[in-house]
This record gives sequence, structure tokens and C-alpha cells, in this order.
Amino acid sequence: MLQSTLLFAPAGDLAISLIAGLFGLLFGSFLNVVIHRLPIMMQRESDNYVAEESNKPLPHTTRYNLMVPRSACPHCQHQITAMENIPVISWLALRGKCSNCKAPISPRYPLVELMTGALSALVIWRFGSGWSGLAGLLFLYLLIALTFIDADTQLLPDDLTYPLLWAGLLMNVNGTYVPLQEAVIGAAVGYLALWAVYWLFKLATGKEGMGYGDFKLLAALGAWMGWTMLPAIILLSSVVGAVVGIGLIVFAKRGRNNPIPFGPYLAAAGLIAMLYGAPLTALTMGIVHP
Repeated sequence: MLQSTLLFAPAGDLAISLIAGLFGLLFGSFLNVVIHRLPIMMQRESDNYVAEESNKPLPHTTRYNLMVPRSACPHCQHQITAMENIPVISWLALRGKCSNCKAPISPRYPLVELMTGALSALVIWRFGSGWSGLAGLLFLYLLIALTFIDADTQLLPDDLTYPLLWAGLLMNVNGTYVPLQEAVIGAAVGYLALWAVYWLFKLATGKEGMGYGDFKLLAALGAWMGWTMLPAIILLSSVVGAVVGIGLIVFAKRGRNNPIPFGPYLAAAGLIAMLYGAPLTALTMGIVHP
């Protein structure tokens, strides 16, 4: 009975939403590992490939993945203990410093954990703990990882965008969010829309305005929410991106030629669209979804 209640609680259930929030705090700690390690794993793989093609010794031979080696302070290599890895609480208890060398620990770690927890609760509150809610958590976690990786490296890894795309199509086989036909068209239109913008901008200016990862991310969002949601996602992400970009130029003295990743704005717009899609679609297209 308890298992049934946990898995199939309806939307708006406060207890299961709070449980989802606690789980999100824990999973946010793992997302911090993904955000930090996945770009390093990609670089190591690229380095080894280049060395192998050049008949040179491999520069990276030790195991390095999301599980190995254990997390450690980047300054003194002190291995993080279980008590030092409790989401948010450990950072507060350590006062944001390594227990061994007292080097500062970025506040982004607890912020990612808090964000993941709060948004997990919101997703389950909105969709309940059935398949749509659980899928919504997967959607959320992949978007959080993509957001911070893109912010750090200006990369949207295929290892995350492709699973997000295929998961969206699979979840809509039975119309969990939209009919499968809308999902397939959404994936195709999402990719081709930014692909066309990319080439028009490149032909007009000779410069690349965005990366291919942005195409794949919008395709994934289309796969989850269908083609009718794409105008709202593009409009919302463009407006937020423009406001943040202007703010960085004006207040942070960031040069206009410095690239600004578009992925975080697409991800934020995609999450908003999933949670509050009908009003957004009505606003941008005059179509109200039931």
C-alpha cells in the first residue's frame, strides 16, 4: 500500500512532493559530480583518441569516470568523507572550506543541490508521482546538468542531449505529454529551426552564432513537448538570453565578442514550458491545450 501511494500519488500531494524534494537534494550532489567530471571525461577521451591516431603514448591511462576516483579537494587531494558529502548541510558545517587545507569550496555546490531539491518537489507537485512525474524528474535532472556544463565549457554533450531526445520520444509513444506525431515533428522542427538560424547567421556574418548542441537540445525539447510549444520556448529563451547578455555587458563589463552559452536559456525555457505550457502556448500561438 505504501509503495503504491509513493509511486502513484496525484498532483498536488504535499507529502510526496516533500519526499521528492529530499531525493532531489541527494541527486543534486550526484549532478555536481556529473557537471564537474563529464567534460573532463570527454577531454581525456579526445586526448587519447588524438594520441592513438598519431601513434603516440596515451596521455590518460588511469580510470576516471563518474564513480572513480573518489571525490577529493582539488587543492590538497583530501578525499571527501561521507560526513563531508551531506547535501548543503556539510557545506554549511564546513563554512564553505575544505576540512583539511581550508581552501574555499564553491557555493555553487549547495546551490545546485538546493535547486535540484526545490525543482524536484515542484515537478512532482505539478505531475504527481506517476510516470509523467518520474519522467519529469529525468527531464529536470538532464537539463540541470546540461545548463551548468554549458555555462562552464560552452558544450552540450551528446552523452546528455541524445538520451534526453530519445527519452522524450519514448515517453510520448503513449502520449504521456503530447501525441507521438507531435513529438516526432517537434524533434525535427526543433533541430532544423536552429540549424537554419545558424547557417543564415554564418552566411551573413561569416561567424558561428551557436553550436550544434543547441540544435540537439531544442530537438529534445520538441520531442518532449511537441512542435506547438517550440515558438514559446524560443521566444522565452531569446528574451531571457538577451536580458542576461546585456546585463553581463553593462554590469560585468563582459566584452560583446565574448561568447554567451545559449543552452542554459533553452533549458530554463524548456522547464517552464513543461510546467506551464498551456498558458505559454496560448500567449504565443493562440492555442490552448486541454
